[in-house]
Amino acid sequence: MESAQEKTRVLRLVLFTTLIAAVIFVFLLNIALGAVNIPLSEVVSILRGKGGSVATYEPIIMKIRFPRAMATAVGGVCLALAGLLVQIFFSNPIVEPYVLGISSGSTMFVSIVMLGGYMTGYSMETPWFMFFGSLAGAFVVMIAVVLASQKVESVVTLLVIGMMAGYLCSSVRSILTVFANQETLRNFTMWTMGSFGGFTWEKVMILAGVTFVFAIFAFAMSKPLNAMLLGEGYAQSMGLGIKRFRMAVVIISSVLTAVLTAFAGPISFIGLSVPHLARMLFKTADNKILIPAAAVGGALMTSLCDLAARILFAPRELPIASITALVGAPLMVYMLLQRNNAL
Repeated sequence: MESAQEKTRVLRLVLFTTLIAAVIFVFLLNIALGAVNIPLSEVVSILRGKGGSVATYEPIIMKIRFPRAMATAVGGVCLALAGLLVQIFFSNPIVEPYVLGISSGSTMFVSIVMLGGYMTGYSMETPWFMFFGSLAGAFVVMIAVVLASQKVESVVTLLVIGMMAGYLCSSVRSILTVFANQETLRNFTMWTMGSFGGFTWEKVMILAGVTFVFAIFAFAMSKPLNAMLLGEGYAQSMGLGIKRFRMAVVIISSVLTAVLTAFAGPISFIGLSVPHLARMLFKTADNKILIPAAAVGGALMTSLCDLAARILFAPRELPIASITALVGAPLMVYMLLQRNNAL
């Protein structure tokens, strides 16, 4: 028995190390590949502060590609952890912030910040305004969905409620676009399609700082999250305060969803697919393992999708949401079918 546990531990360690190595490799590829391909040796040299042999490489890397690659990896952590938390919260593996309409709420409030600023004559498109606007939207929809989940038991009904929330938020955005000028509308439309382009170091620092803090909070909740897997009755018998736990999950998942949506737009299916894949790969429901595994997996998946979005039809760039949907939508259909077969 002891040897079997040790073997499982070693296999998980090897798998986790492999995923980290893959994240680093794809991170470097995201910096190296693009309209101008840069040799990996030049990328590594510039990132180490030793400069490159071609003068134009350094500004391309340090001002455009490095912050974007950082944002992509960190953004993947946000999406995966938010997805894992809401799946545990609702005791359902086929929900995520995008499906439940939480991302739509963030998008709606950011549209108020972006387009409403134009309408009132005041520029509100600062990173912090965008973040707090997105956070307000995430909280509003998340709380509405939590209240609805206490009234209904069917996951299909819950998904429909999430879809309706998305439609309501979309209608508000459509009304606001009528009053926007052409340039503002073009920028907003590109943002709603999902993109990590245009990330500045200020936005990266906000994204990384918020993600780091709330990822630590999420990991610190591993034990109560594990208790919740066995039901609320068991969790209460272990001394867990259910109301405080629910509020903590709502806050963490909403903040992680909001901080990414504010800067990169709504990106679907990463939060759905990555936690599911982490469970399959690591063959466990222990959140002490799943939380770091989902974080690394989210960074890898999002980085791969962003790389594909940039190079598949280069020099044209696809919205990253179109790539994530190609991966996530079939997986969601498969999970729904598996769930129905289990019933």
